[in-house]
Amino acid sequence: MSDKLRILLTGFGPFPGAPYNPTQPLVARLTQLRRPALDDVTIASHIFPVTYAAVDRQLPEVLAARKPDALLMFGLAARTPYLRIETRARNAVTMLWPDAANTRSSKRGIAGHADAMMFGPHTARLLRAARRTGIDARASRDAGAYLCNYLSWRAIENVRAGGPRLAAFIHIPLLARSGATRRKGAPRITLEELVDAGEAMLMEMVRLARKTRSPIA
Repeated sequence: MSDKLRILLTGFGPFPGAPYNPTQPLVARLTQLRRPALDDVTIASHIFPVTYAAVDRQLPEVLAARKPDALLMFGLAARTPYLRIETRARNAVTMLWPDAANTRSSKRGIAGHADAMMFGPHTARLLRAARRTGIDARASRDAGAYLCNYLSWRAIENVRAGGPRLAAFIHIPLLARSGATRRKGAPRITLEELVDAGEAMLMEMVRLARKTRSPIA
């Protein structure tokens, strides 16, 4: 019998300007999901410190340890009030904002003069899955120039190098402070709404990862 399908969920810790990062409770909730469709799936999680050095060190370590078929990453976009499904990683690093270790990048790019790298067509399916839950979700071509974009770039590098077959990065907004259902006109998405959308995207990633394991007829 083949090994269980393996999915790795990641989030980030706090960083300058964001002492609370809602990706942490989201990843925790998704990791605890129990569904019949997930009986043959192992879901692992990892929270990255918001530093370039941590991403460079910990991403290879956790991929080697968990050997995921798919990698679903979450990051905070505090100024965006909706869910953003990133479609690519830009070859860009900000020199303005320090990371959580007070380190600034000494260069504006990640890899010389390389072009942006695409996650792949599966991002459109994740977008549709999220929208079916009723959440405001949109495709994005700009993951910024901070740690979220940096992790996205490194993740796609690993996919291309024979690591996880699939990777995706989702930017989430700041959450409503109350755990109650959001009222019409309320400005922020709640954690419960985000968990619903996260579950829908996770289940879609599971379906997609299963197909990548299926033998060619």
